[in-house]
Amino acid sequence: MNQVVIIGTGPAGLTAAIYLARANLNPLIIEGQQPGGQLTMTTDVENFPGFPEGIMGPELMENMRKQAERFGAQFRTGWVNRVDFSNRPFKLEVEGMGEIESQAIIISTGASARLLDIPGETENIGRGVSTCATCDGFFFRGKKIIVVGGGDSAMEEASFLTKFASEVTVVHRRDELRASKIMQDRAKANAKIHWSLNCIPLEVVAGETGVTGLKVKDQSTGTDKVIETDGIFVAIGHHPNTGFLQGALQVDELGYIAVKPGTTETNIPGVFACGDVQDHKYRQAITAAGSGCMAALDCERFLEGSAVHEWSQSL
Repeated sequence: MNQVVIIGTGPAGLTAAIYLARANLNPLIIEGQQPGGQLTMTTDVENFPGFPEGIMGPELMENMRKQAERFGAQFRTGWVNRVDFSNRPFKLEVEGMGEIESQAIIISTGASARLLDIPGETENIGRGVSTCATCDGFFFRGKKIIVVGGGDSAMEEASFLTKFASEVTVVHRRDELRASKIMQDRAKANAKIHWSLNCIPLEVVAGETGVTGLKVKDQSTGTDKVIETDGIFVAIGHHPNTGFLQGALQVDELGYIAVKPGTTETNIPGVFACGDVQDHKYRQAITAAGSGCMAALDCERFLEGSAVHEWSQSL
């Protein structure tokens, strides 16, 4: 039987794996369809401490995986279809692996950015298409940028990107924004932000060096046009990767796993959550890694307490 199973990788899961492996708990890490998480879809990472020249996202994740493996962490590829947290040991039904039992579980399945699902989008992620302004804004200093979206996140990202870009154009499919009035007012007061409302994104236009424009349908005129740009930031929200839980854990109003403040503890003792699956505010690699460390330490203390309890009960 496993002492600890970590569901999902990325900075949170891999950091938890490093800490637990060093504590001789031999964690089993179940990787899904995208080992390494969202950072494997990025190019240069310049805001993760310790890399003054930056590091490629996939390289950073591979280094963290090797570090965990060095201390004894075991990796298996599979898809968790069902969980049973009603009793310990907890049970996981994993496609291709059958049923797995574990005394403790750490969930680090992350959150996925909602994409536009238009031609040219996914193949140009890292070549001008991004879903994280704080991650990639620096690379567009003095450039023209498009932000797609009409909610608070889009207004926040557009305002942030004006620190770097020469101009930011907000593209939204409706003629009215969904953002709160205070966020709208703040964006509209920024002289660097321009507006292309009532425009439906149709295609990401790119050349050999990356993105060059966004083709849209202007619903006001019924015609298609290309808005020239050096980068496109998609800001239409994220969704936590929690579908496999099927109500087994308490979640917040946005669907993110609820944890006890200041900890990674869920409403089920022995089940912990870290990274973007429980954080819709910061969503950074370094905060995810930090929460992975917290989850490992919380998990280790839980297992130590359980062992002491079981020992005392046997006396």
